[in-house]
Amino acid sequence: MQNFDVIIIGAGAAGLHCAATAGQRGRRVLLLDNAKKIGRKILISGGGRCNFTNYNIEPSAFLCTNKHFCKSALSRYTQWDFIALVDKYNIAYHEKTLGQLFCDDSAKDIVALLDAECRDGNVTTQLRTEITAINKNNELFELTTSQGAFCAPSLVIATGGLSMPKLGASPFGYKVAEQFGLQVLGTHAGLVPFTWQNSDKENYELLSGISLPVSMTTESGVNFSEDMLFTHRGLSGPAVLQISSYWLPGQAITIDLLPYSNLVDIINDAKINHPNQALKTCLSQALPKRLIDRLIELNLIKDLPLKQLDDKTIAQLSDYFHQWSIKPNGTEGYRTAEVTLGGVDTDELSSKTMMAKKVPGLYFIGEVVDVSGWLGGYNFQWAWSSGWACGQDV
Repeated sequence: MQNFDVIIIGAGAAGLHCAATAGQRGRRVLLLDNAKKIGRKILISGGGRCNFTNYNIEPSAFLCTNKHFCKSALSRYTQWDFIALVDKYNIAYHEKTLGQLFCDDSAKDIVALLDAECRDGNVTTQLRTEITAINKNNELFELTTSQGAFCAPSLVIATGGLSMPKLGASPFGYKVAEQFGLQVLGTHAGLVPFTWQNSDKENYELLSGISLPVSMTTESGVNFSEDMLFTHRGLSGPAVLQISSYWLPGQAITIDLLPYSNLVDIINDAKINHPNQALKTCLSQALPKRLIDRLIELNLIKDLPLKQLDDKTIAQLSDYFHQWSIKPNGTEGYRTAEVTLGGVDTDELSSKTMMAKKVPGLYFIGEVVDVSGWLGGYNFQWAWSSGWACGQDV
């Protein structure tokens, strides 16, 4: 049986950063994964350019049953620390929108950075390795794997959540937590597109490809203002992905289709200047024409000359477009979700070190933990911060 100081299971963002941090502290680290290559989820993230962090990291941008849990790690290893690491490797990057930072070239640059950092820490990386058993014998965790037996006093679970099963996502980390008596909170897909109810699908699937800026609000009052995209299956785009993490099945979503304009003013101005203009023409100057055409086809709005619209009708039109209501059938689920909500209960872990309070030497980091960030680099920052915090302690 080969002996190490630390064994880390999962060569994703959190696992790699933890391995590098621990290795560079002089720890003998073994990093295990069943994949053929490291950082698979990193490689496809951000359309292949990896949205590796965000200028605006704040604890309020994270969902967790204990809203204070993420504060320690995020304050001790910040976005500026990771940006400094990116700068160290001369990786060119740019801000896209809302503080989101992407590589100019490729997500491969971030994986190469993490690989180099692990090499600097003399980390032993072993891929294509299936773990068949984990036991704790006195102070040591003993692992039986397809590539032999290993032991260490510190074991780190960085196996991620259930999102994107085609990349090998599995409930492995949750099962380890349960094996050692830790509470695991119910999981569901986050940062995920909505699907239509059957009647809405019939009405709106023809609008697939239309994108527009919106402001979306849940029944509980959570609001996001970004772009929304109509798809064959439902609604997607940044605003939808963001709100999906706060949406509960059966709830409606209220959507302001003209968040930066006042439709009453638009129609009244046009009515004064072009009284004979068709409502359809007026609305199509403010909103996508295909959307307006379809709403008229469905008889949801009537195409009349503007001069025929009274104040009550204009107010009703304004309410319709500024408070468009949709009740999603559901979401696309883990297949397309960017993150898993829920996971290992943070009450079981030290917020400073990520170690299980009742199992000395056992740590959980990254997405496997009940901490999920907004769209836009927040989940990567949680991976870097939690990985670093753990790497400082193992």
